[in-house]
Amino acid sequence: MPYRGRLADAYLADLLTELPAVLLTGARATGKTTSAVRLAAEVVRLDEPGRAASYRADPDAALRRAARPVLLDEWQEVPEVLGAVKRAVDADSAPGQFLLTGSVRAVLRTQTWAGTGRVVRVPLYGMTRREIDGQLDRDSFLDRLARSGLDELTVPPEPPVLHDYVAMMFQSGFPELTVPDRSARYRRVWTTGYLDDLVTRDAAALGAPRDPVRLRAYLAALALSAAGTVHDTTLAAAAGINVRTVQAYDDLLHDLYVTQSVPAWPTSANRFAAMAKAAKRYVVDPALAAAAATLEAGDVLDTPDLLGRFFDSFAVAQLRPEAALREPPARLMHLRTHGGRQEIDLIADLGRGRVVALEMKAAAPVDRSDARHLLALRDALGDRFLAGAVLHSGPGLYTLADRVHAVPLCAVWT
Repeated sequence: MPYRGRLADAYLADLLTELPAVLLTGARATGKTTSAVRLAAEVVRLDEPGRAASYRADPDAALRRAARPVLLDEWQEVPEVLGAVKRAVDADSAPGQFLLTGSVRAVLRTQTWAGTGRVVRVPLYGMTRREIDGQLDRDSFLDRLARSGLDELTVPPEPPVLHDYVAMMFQSGFPELTVPDRSARYRRVWTTGYLDDLVTRDAAALGAPRDPVRLRAYLAALALSAAGTVHDTTLAAAAGINVRTVQAYDDLLHDLYVTQSVPAWPTSANRFAAMAKAAKRYVVDPALAAAAATLEAGDVLDTPDLLGRFFDSFAVAQLRPEAALREPPARLMHLRTHGGRQEIDLIADLGRGRVVALEMKAAAPVDRSDARHLLALRDALGDRFLAGAVLHSGPGLYTLADRVHAVPLCAVWT
């Protein structure tokens, strides 16, 4: 197939004109190698035993022989290569020398990581609807909403309805599954195989022994509670594991880029008291979450709680890459007071405490009562509140109050 553009392409190419080394991170099969190889003069696949052996034996000498820019694919298979990249950059900091791709975060969050100050990271997530539809030539939805409200937003002549959104969720954002002629059976078999590899091979690659059955059960429990602030003890009971194991599995899945959390908005940054501090947990791809919990599209459509969770997860999956690639990156958070008296699904800090706030609602139409928490936040923050929206599943694009709007989810990518 011809290459399909990604939101990160231009950003990645620009960085290589200024920086010596860039690391493209993300879950396995999100297209990191496909995107990076277009910018490389030479590709070194370190998951191939022969290439890995030469780089493991003498990474400095191997790097000297490589043409620039060189792509070091799956660097985590030979972690020693990071030290060699560091030494090469220390000796020559000319831009555009090294591209690295990897699917494991564990080494990157250690204080002794060799790339500190020398290798810049760029995240690559699953494909968004903007990327699938080829709509790359515009600012992010967050910036358009913040800048001009509804003026720069559009809805297609025949906007999606609820079952269309659920079909998009089950299509997945993994590039392999976004090909139009993939059948539902193909996608189901592919995601099941991905999960099997995840709980066996990928987990084992991180070193510690894992129980695939219990890890799979935990991933299913996490999928069913996605986009929520469920307590560790609840997840432990649902998966049949202890609370300590919950933390270990959270770290593992986070390191494999399969899950991501959205932290609570810190009390110091807002004027709300009695804030809950728990993060919202997400499986980064809704189709993978559905496979983990053995759910069909009908199960999601027929269960209001699941529908709300998957609609939230799908919306965040569209916004997460845009937020990460902004200048500066937008910090994604959520707000929930104790007892749930006030709750906002997503707060994007665009810099200097200025926010865009979003509520997700898998229903239509929406009215001012659906935006009451957004209105309270607007009144509390004043000019720091740039805009708010209730992202919903209907066709209506209209204003609910000053700086607060009803926006069909499809307007994020249309």
